[in-house]
Formats: sequence, C-alpha cells, structure tokens
Amino acid sequence: MKSILLIGLGRFGKHIALHLNHLGHQVMAVDTSEERVEAVLPLVTNAQIGDSTNADFLESLGVRNYDVCIVAIGNNFQSSLETTSLLSELGARFVVSRAATDVQEKFLLRNGANEVVYPEKQLAKWTAIRYSADHILDYIELDENHAMFEIPIPKDWANHSIGELDIRKKFNINIMGIKKSGKLELSISSDTVLKAGDTMLALGSNRNLQRCFHT
Repeated sequence: MKSILLIGLGRFGKHIALHLNHLGHQVMAVDTSEERVEAVLPLVTNAQIGDSTNADFLESLGVRNYDVCIVAIGNNFQSSLETTSLLSELGARFVVSRAATDVQEKFLLRNGANEVVYPEKQLAKWTAIRYSADHILDYIELDENHAMFEIPIPKDWANHSIGELDIRKKFNINIMGIKKSGKLELSISSDTVLKAGDTMLALGSNRNLQRCFHT
C-alpha cells in the first residue's frame, strides 16, 4: 500500500482515484472545486479544497510524506506546471504529471516531473494498433521497442506444446500466459499445450512480434 497525493479531480483524476481505491492505496485528493472534492470523498482517504499553485497550501499537505504525487490537472497547463515545479522544490519523492502535448511533456520533465503520462497519445497508439489488426485483442506497450500482445492461438499452433513449437528460439518471443474462457493462467511451461479458442499473452520486441504475427 502506498500513500499518494492526487492533485486535480477532473475526469482523468477521478478515474485515477477510483482505481487507486480499488487497489487499496491511501489517497489525499486535492482540487480547487468543492463539487469535485465532494464527488471523490467515498473513494479517497482524505480530500481538501485548495489551490495547488499556492506554495503555503501545498507545503501544508506535507508533500515529502507521500510515496507518489500525481498532478492530474488537465485544463490549465500553467497550474499544472507551477504545481509540478513546487512539488519538486518542496521535496516530493516522486512526481508524475499529466501532459496533453509533446511540448507540455518536455516542459514538465524539465521542471520537476519524474515521469509524465500522456493519456491522449498513449490511448491513440493503443487504439491504432488494437483496431488496425483483427487478431489483436489487447496491447500493452512496455517501452519504445517492446510490447505485450493478447492474441488468439494461431491455427497451426493449436494442439502443440510451447516446447514443441520452440517459440522462444524460433521467434525470439515469450508466451507469458494463456487465457481460457476469460481466465488467465500464468503457470505455464514448455509442456503447456496451446488450444484453439484460447488466447495468449506474447511478449517481445515490436519487430519480432510483428514478424511472427503480421501485426
């Protein structure tokens, strides 16, 4: 369980609060809007109404005590940038800020953000890959060069074991799990037999995955 300071409770911030709640983390939520703060009260440990660009207010939250500070402000980049910079100056351990453009991403990284999330860009890439190939059911980018695809078992792989197909050696990819009727099985080995109708989680470089599955 981590302690997290979440600043900005628009749609993006509220979704973050919801998922952090499901994961069991302690969350302090902050926004200038009383309405937004009240809306997330059932989802967070504590919440305050305040201006995160005010250094005294931000310091009063004890930013050094949080494992992660998330700046989810989406409609006012100046506020987002000032908040990010202040968090860094006040000694926050780790700052994650939201960007909406490439330029914003660069400014945030230069002014105190340890990492930047870029929801529109990341979702656009996922959507393009997911829906431009009929056989990709899900896609997770691990870095610029590696990803994990959820893909139906190819017909010519069905009823063969992972070891028999020699997937790692032939294709330089790894099968990380098998989904059967929506249930994920991670305890797999070279003896695991692939079945038609199931899906698999394939991990590897983008180049090798594309070459293997023609994505």
